[in-house]
Amino acid sequence: MTDTEGVRPSPRSRRASRSPLRGAPAVDPAEPIDLRSDTVTAPTPAMRKAMAAAEVADDVLDRDPTMRELEERVAGLLGATDALWTPTGSMANLIALMSRLGRGESFLAPLGAHVLDFELGTAAWLAGGMPRPLPHDGGPGKITPHAVRRAAVDTADNGSYAALRPTLLCLENTHNSAGGTVTAPEEHAAVAAAARAARLSVHLDGARLWNAAVALGVPPGALTVGADTVAVCLSKGLGAPVGSVVAGSAEFTEQARRLRKMLGGGVRQGGVLAAAGLVALEDVDRLAEDHALATTLAAGLRERGWRVREPQTNIVLLDVADLRGTIAAFREAGVRAGAIAGKLRLMTHRDITERHIAAALDRIGEVGPASTGSPGAPPAHLGRSRDVPEQTPRTALG
Repeated sequence: MTDTEGVRPSPRSRRASRSPLRGAPAVDPAEPIDLRSDTVTAPTPAMRKAMAAAEVADDVLDRDPTMRELEERVAGLLGATDALWTPTGSMANLIALMSRLGRGESFLAPLGAHVLDFELGTAAWLAGGMPRPLPHDGGPGKITPHAVRRAAVDTADNGSYAALRPTLLCLENTHNSAGGTVTAPEEHAAVAAAARAARLSVHLDGARLWNAAVALGVPPGALTVGADTVAVCLSKGLGAPVGSVVAGSAEFTEQARRLRKMLGGGVRQGGVLAAAGLVALEDVDRLAEDHALATTLAAGLRERGWRVREPQTNIVLLDVADLRGTIAAFREAGVRAGAIAGKLRLMTHRDITERHIAAALDRIGEVGPASTGSPGAPPAHLGRSRDVPEQTPRTALG
């Protein structure tokens, strides 16, 4: 299977991929185009209205009714028995890991997974598990059942009581640092089955699982088969201002509620925040527009000579010689970008339109020296290595 095989745009995404609307107002030249992450969106008017009108109660004492509605809605979408709201995705992942790991145990995860590189080592520090990264032997961001079986055998059956015991496999869909790559249902199910056969629990970091479901044209629950716990984010592509949800069995969520309190995540009238999440869930299909805009952006950059990976969802990765310098040059040209896994990262999101993509391409321009007098031309060193050592930033991008 190729990297993009099985990822098919919906009719809505095909409509969204058309050229910018004629006669539409141009982007203000002074307006920065923020493509750092899909977390930079502001809550919509509908979200603000729902937040103001939310029915609330003290969730620590009585369970907030709006928060409970959100938890039950997400559990149903993911095919889980129950779910628990958390303030952040990192806390959702940590709660899942704390429920599954003990001291002297290890967990497996694809190389570059968020739980490995972007959560400040809490998996080891607070959950007590030693991480073991697995190479992407199944394609960018993906591991195969063979890799899981081999890792489990290599660590568990070496005959020494002093060896770390693997007890958990953490998967990620979409895989952020691999460029938002998607794992199809049959691929996920095969890896999860291999883990369970090796007596490993399975946690799925599905911060952008909504993107994967839309890209594949399947319900989210089709991507969670065999997982004991699943974490999903509401404040990334869906655009809610705060919140993630971790789902699993009723026994898990009872334990998770205690762990959330232990970590300082108990909330009072949390329905004010959960209401925005409920609104966000009504607009999941809109993510197809972000995917289409990412494809348009990648194609435009490729035409201008940039080395761009074909996006599967809303993340566009560029290979550049001078990462730090190129990000600074993009910023000077009016395009805000980020960095991840040694690549320059651009992300489309709800607040980005076709006009923004067209303006961003004009501002970025072609690789190499900018044309003299070109409007909005970027600095001449864009895309070229400068005679200074490269220092790759490791930004904690969501």
